[in-house]
Amino acid sequence: MKQAPDDVIESSPAFPEDAIEVGRVLDAWGIKGWLKILSHSADAQALFASRRWFLKPSEKALPGKPHVVPPVLKILAVRDHADGIVAQVEGVADRNGAEALKGARIFVSRSVFPETDDDEFYWVDLIGMSVVNKDGTTLGEVIDLIDTGPHCVLRILPAGKTAPVKPDEEILIPFVNAYVGDVDKAARVIPVDWDLDY
Repeated sequence: MKQAPDDVIESSPAFPEDAIEVGRVLDAWGIKGWLKILSHSADAQALFASRRWFLKPSEKALPGKPHVVPPVLKILAVRDHADGIVAQVEGVADRNGAEALKGARIFVSRSVFPETDDDEFYWVDLIGMSVVNKDGTTLGEVIDLIDTGPHCVLRILPAGKTAPVKPDEEILIPFVNAYVGDVDKAARVIPVDWDLDY
């Protein structure tokens, strides 16, 4: 079982300015209040790294029937289980309490994400970066990524355009060494070997 680190838990922390949505509560797990969690990432280290998860109700809550969730959960234990993650949280002791959290969106502070290697990146850090080709032409800004399985693809809003744009107006560049150079995290620039007429 992976135990969350022993950082200090404030009594009622504010929702972090750098909060990132990392998952959601799928359902109750067992009868003792454990939660089954869906991670938005195949690598769920951000969930394991934080001792508190900030919650927002599901965006699918029915109008006039708000889904009330606590603003923050203190995490007692988190572990991998079969095809998902399960967690034990303070104040939820039975299945009914766990089921009441079903659908809640889970956020953690970006500051608690584990460090990555130089050639690894969190998607959230790439979004908003400028994409510049080898000729120095700014192609645009990363608005999202697509996971194709073997690799990711950068979705780029072309320079001079404003969102939203039609899918055929986006620039799509495979996020692989053949096309992408060394990402400059400090300058927030992604150099690419890509021409505007590709």
